[in-house]
This record gives sequence, C-alpha cells and structure tokens, in this order.
Amino acid sequence: MTHDVLLDKIATAIERDPARAMEESVRLLAAEMPGYTWVGIYLLEGDELVLGPFVGKPSPHTRIPLGRGICGAAATAKATIVVDDVNADPRYLACSLETKSEIVVPILLRGDVLGEIDVDSDRPAAFGDADRVLLEKVAALLAPRVRKTRAKQAH
Repeated sequence: MTHDVLLDKIATAIERDPARAMEESVRLLAAEMPGYTWVGIYLLEGDELVLGPFVGKPSPHTRIPLGRGICGAAATAKATIVVDDVNADPRYLACSLETKSEIVVPILLRGDVLGEIDVDSDRPAAFGDADRVLLEKVAALLAPRVRKTRAKQAH
C-alpha cells in the first residue's frame, strides 16, 4: 500500500470514528507498514508523556519526562527525530532488544505539543523521508482530535 493510500485510510477512519482516532491510526500504521514493529501514541500530561494506544509488545516506559529519551527530546524540541541506530544514541530508552531504529513525531496544534507518534523498527535505518512525511501528516490529522479528546477529559 502506498503512503498516500494509507494516509487516506487513516483520514477516513478518523472522520468515521473521531473518538477512536488514535487507536485506529496506530492500528492501521502497524498493519499496513511491515517495518513498523511497534507503533504508539504518547500524550503530554503536564511535564510527562503518558503512553496511550499502541500496537506491539508492552513497553516498560508508560511515563516519560520531557527531555528524557528520544520521545522526551522530540517533544521538547517540537521536532521529528529519526534515529537510524538506537544503540548508538545515548538518549534511547530501551524497550525491546529487537528494536534497531526509531522515529518520533510530535503531535502539534498551533505550536503546542499535545503528544507524539512513536514508531520502532527491528531493522536499522528503517525510516526515510517518506515515513517522516507520512507520520507528520498523520500527526496533523490527529492534532484536532487529540485536543478535543483532552478537552472532554478535563470536564
């Protein structure tokens, strides 16, 4: 499946069932992208990233302080981070011995970090520009839904 077709599928799933936007997005990414061995969304709560929906093995990192690990670094920098070899990056918080590379994409709305999409692969250097573009577009689609979900939870 091409990235454009997958993006259309995700956009349709988000529109069809906004309450399950995050769950459907991680499910579709994991199902349709063979190199994506773990796909999850972390939501920003105060100064911590809290694990939300994910597909893959359970992670020991359910709460990550801002600035810690690759996830915390991406949220702090408000920028996508691609790591071709997690074992060579001192920021990496080991989740699985099989993980070789990672991409973390902040979910931003008007410059505010709401959370992020975190994807691991068992292949080194698994993420290229096409993956970055796809995941940044998914993050942009999710941002208004995440904001609405969080607003409802606050009430």
